[in-house]
Amino acid sequence: MITAEYCLTFARYNAWQNKQLKAAFHALGEAELRRDRNGFFGSILETANHILWGDQLWLSRIAGMPPPSVGMADSARMTETLSDWDIARFQTDGALLEWAKGLRSIDLAGPLEWTSGSTGEVRAMPKAQCAAHMFNHQTHHRGQIHAMLTAAGRDAPVTDMIFMPSEGPWL
Repeated sequence: MITAEYCLTFARYNAWQNKQLKAAFHALGEAELRRDRNGFFGSILETANHILWGDQLWLSRIAGMPPPSVGMADSARMTETLSDWDIARFQTDGALLEWAKGLRSIDLAGPLEWTSGSTGEVRAMPKAQCAAHMFNHQTHHRGQIHAMLTAAGRDAPVTDMIFMPSEGPWL
């Protein structure tokens, strides 16, 4: 399904995207980030928080890292301020990059089992599919942020992977 190289490419893409979002968020300002824009999670900051939460959740499952400090119901309010989000996002992107750098394709083989915090059910899926889902989740919700930034009359970051720099710094 996917390889270790795929994961590293998408970890770099994620960090590149979030670096651009940070700049866009600071240009927009905290009050505008908190404004309800009728997104699935309400505001731009709430959507960014949910992405952060999802990344931490999946890294806890696939890489053994600590889980997010809140459950799904509070994912949109995971951080209170842009500064708090910046710090948590930087740390999570660094952890994601380190995981991907050390990943071998064999690490993606086999099932991953966990207990869903939302349903309480034990779930199992192929590890590779879980990793692909994590990257897809990021991209999906960043698209929502892109739409909200555009609707706010702001320039949204370049999202086409073909324009991603071939060299870092990724963070």
